[in-house]
Amino acid sequence: MDNLSDEFLSLALAHDTNPLILERLPDLGVSQAWLVAGCLFGPVWNALSGQPSGADIRDYDIFYWDPDTSWEAENAVIRRADDLFAGLGIVHQVRNQARVPLWFEQRFGRPWPATRRCADSIGRFVVSCTCVGVRPLGHGDVELCAPKGLHDLFSGILRANLDNPTPHLFRTKCESYLSRWPWLTMADDNLAG
Repeated sequence: MDNLSDEFLSLALAHDTNPLILERLPDLGVSQAWLVAGCLFGPVWNALSGQPSGADIRDYDIFYWDPDTSWEAENAVIRRADDLFAGLGIVHQVRNQARVPLWFEQRFGRPWPATRRCADSIGRFVVSCTCVGVRPLGHGDVELCAPKGLHDLFSGILRANLDNPTPHLFRTKCESYLSRWPWLTMADDNLAG
């Protein structure tokens, strides 16, 4: 791992809820369980802002992979997650990434490309620097997935992810981030859109 990866993990795991979620993830009993979203990049931006690590964290998302794309199977995993994470004081969202292409277009107006693994979906968040995920490997070790790198994240640069099928959501997402971390900046290449 490089220095930015080490620093990212140190800051993301300094938010005391994240290690608790990662410790419990194997008990979810699913393949490719990843913790993703604001609970990971938010603590980094909080540290760079001088804020407490858990300030303004809204997203505790869990991605997993299951070829059974039925709602019943996903709902059973969601119920298990509700039990596993009860008492943590968080709102979490659990999604089978194999199932996302089935409902995404109806909800967001654009199709979601088929994926073969959770890492594909992690690389498709609307804002490029937020494409991060962490999963437990056992014995306290974790794996980091950061397909767009970490430089923009640490620099506070919000850039549209060209691999995301919903670029029309970029500005709204950025406004949410800027309301919590005003020092962030939108990259110049996004301003024309």
